[in-house]
Amino acid sequence: QVHLVESGGGLVQAGGSLRLSCAASGRTFRSYAMGWFRQAPGKEREFVACISWSGGSVDYADSVNGRFTISRDNAKITVSLQMNSLKPEDTAVYYCAADRSYIALKTVDGVDYWGKGTLVTVSS
Repeated sequence: QVHLVESGGGLVQAGGSLRLSCAASGRTFRSYAMGWFRQAPGKEREFVACISWSGGSVDYADSVNGRFTISRDNAKITVSLQMNSLKPEDTAVYYCAADRSYIALKTVDGVDYWGKGTLVTVSS
């Protein structure tokens, strides 16, 4: 079992930055790929970024590539999402996700564990 708790959401102006963190519990955290998804009002949940268990592989949605950076610290059992150059269209609830499969983590249906989410609001 993996329990995920997000933090770091809030209100920021367009062009600003935020850093989201996800604290994970569970002795098997190090064997899981981790990721972030988001869901804007009235829209489906979508993939944002993921990172392999070792941190050696990362992937991003085209919409955030070059602006967001995902990282993990297996010693502290955390995964982070640094978000720069934020846009109003980045406004959403951001969810931390975990799965044993790095490939499966890129789809909503492939996720084994979800956090409860943290709200990010970007004002224009």
